[in-house]
Amino acid sequence: MEPILEVDDLRVYYKSIWGDYKSVDGVSVKAYRNEVLSIAGESGCGKSTLVEGILRLVKPPGYIPTGKVIFEGIDILRVPEEELRRIRWSKLAYVPQGAMNSLNPVIKVEEQMVDAIIDHSGMDKEKAKEVALAMLKEVGLPVEVANMYPHQLSGGMKQRVIIATAIALKPNLVIADEPTTALDVVVQRGILQLLRMLKENYHMTVIMVSHDMAAHAQIADRIAIMYAGKIVEVGLINQVFKEPLHPYTKGLISAIPAIGKKYVKGIPGLAPSPLNWPSGCRFHPRCQHATELCVKVEPSIREVERERFVACHLYG
Repeated sequence: MEPILEVDDLRVYYKSIWGDYKSVDGVSVKAYRNEVLSIAGESGCGKSTLVEGILRLVKPPGYIPTGKVIFEGIDILRVPEEELRRIRWSKLAYVPQGAMNSLNPVIKVEEQMVDAIIDHSGMDKEKAKEVALAMLKEVGLPVEVANMYPHQLSGGMKQRVIIATAIALKPNLVIADEPTTALDVVVQRGILQLLRMLKENYHMTVIMVSHDMAAHAQIADRIAIMYAGKIVEVGLINQVFKEPLHPYTKGLISAIPAIGKKYVKGIPGLAPSPLNWPSGCRFHPRCQHATELCVKVEPSIREVERERFVACHLYG
């Protein structure tokens, strides 16, 4: 498989009077062409910060001390800003967390979409309008939505507008950060099906970031589990759900509620602070399998079988 995105030893830190918050602390992961890659983990584990690092959207006091983000052969972290601007939207699109609230409340949908399309493509207004209407239809919205204000739309409709805008220029990679947050379960399913459609109809690569393991199970091809600023497990979605390797992954899956499931088992303890990560394996204070080795030595992530990676001393 050909990778479209390769993240190598990416670190994103935030300066504070107490020291650096090491929100992303040495992440390496690949996304392949024409796949849905999920990034999962508890709130606060660094998922959204990872996305901001990949897109070079980290603002002060945040900074990126090390790392590479290779997108289609180009290191996003080192290209000039002007070139990066050309790449965004046309080749690399982003649906931010809380995207439905990013629409301007006093401007109609069509005008907002057209402005974004023109700004990133240079096409004329009539062509941009044609593209905007076609994209609204593609994401399952009637053309009448184009002439409406954001407050006239439901949460799910606003989310579809944002996705329609993001894919208007047919990018090769779409990164969606918590795209189903604050939506009811029926609308959530529709958004997930829409993201899956981007892969199947347009052969786009989709990276979906979410704390919702059940959502990942519905659309992902592969999943990367993130904990305390690091990737701790990567594998095919069916493999990981059927036979999770890392104790943290096992905890996430056991915490998924299901019909007929009498008890939902949570993960004991709390996620650590990025200001002071635990020594050794960062999960050891919450892990029932922790040994002295886990406390002292940080496990490296290793390939235990083809395209199956885990960072745990239980696996060598």
